[in-house]
Amino acid sequence: MIVMGIDPGLANLGLGLVEGDVRKARHLHHVCLTTESAWLMPRRLQYLHGEVSRLLAEYQPEAVAIEDQILRRQADVAFKVGQAFGVVQLACAQAGVPIFAYGPMQVKKALVGTGRADKEQIIYMVKAQLGVRELFNNHAADALALALTHLAHAPMQARMNAPLVRS
Repeated sequence: MIVMGIDPGLANLGLGLVEGDVRKARHLHHVCLTTESAWLMPRRLQYLHGEVSRLLAEYQPEAVAIEDQILRRQADVAFKVGQAFGVVQLACAQAGVPIFAYGPMQVKKALVGTGRADKEQIIYMVKAQLGVRELFNNHAADALALALTHLAHAPMQARMNAPLVRS
């Protein structure tokens, strides 16, 4: 199974792709898509949509895992992140790829075993599970963590969505 993880943001959108299952996952790609604050909003959104769409077409993931907690203390930040969240959802809908949302606590628990894990612990576990030695952007690390979280939850979700069999 190929899963794309996305840490939504307008200035920095983390994106990571993994392949495999919960027992053995392989790193395929990661990137932090950056938009300039000087760009007009339509250009920023178009860039994010275009890049996410391109990577969806290139890697053809079976699922997208996205962080669902976009609430922030500042309303203007929440609004901008929400717009990025929206263009990601549009790109996924156009590609026919289902989206699964996970909160930060779910990701921390899936990777580290506790919802109180810090950023360094998450990055360490992402590197350990994927066998990646290089340092990468926190947004890309978060995206890979989301993808790994989906791999951990996918078997249960498949059973929940399976048709009932009568004997």
